[in-house]
Amino acid sequence: MAGFIASQRDAHGVPQAVSCRALGVSQSWFYKWRHGELPPRATRRERLKAEIARLFAAREGKDGSPRITAALRDAGWRVSENTVAALMREQGLAARRKRKRKATTRPGKGRWRAPDQVKRKFAVSGINRRWYGDGTEIRTGEGKLYLDSVLDMASRRIVGFALGGHHNADLAYGALAMAVTAGIGALIGKAV
Repeated sequence: MAGFIASQRDAHGVPQAVSCRALGVSQSWFYKWRHGELPPRATRRERLKAEIARLFAAREGKDGSPRITAALRDAGWRVSENTVAALMREQGLAARRKRKRKATTRPGKGRWRAPDQVKRKFAVSGINRRWYGDGTEIRTGEGKLYLDSVLDMASRRIVGFALGGHHNADLAYGALAMAVTAGIGALIGKAV
């Protein structure tokens, strides 16, 4: 725009005061921008914005203004946290908060605990000797689903599973019942 005002003055003899008033800019703005270069303060601000964007991308968007400010200071920049926060806001950069993982498996609160039958020995001599279970939460567009599965330690194959809207004992029982049925079917198939 400053170039346009200057060209109007040179080509048509329109004073810059008239052009500035018509375009709604101040004459001081015109004098600042007439050569097309940023003043030193604005140049530093643009370099700082670029460095903030680079650091934000390098940290995968996980760091907010306090950590970005610390990284800039380590790199030799003299900058305040408020300035970094304002420049991040201008660029639309917002750190993603770490989501706390919700535990779905809760140990018993009383004195009784299930005994450890495996005793940390996971090596198995054959298929269908030891099974273990797993519960997984699946987020969908309509809500959460829970998948309980029973896996064979030797083959690492899923021998039974159940899918439901609630993570409860009935779901675990359904997965175990399917595993038992599949295991008995496999034994009968070998005998025949």
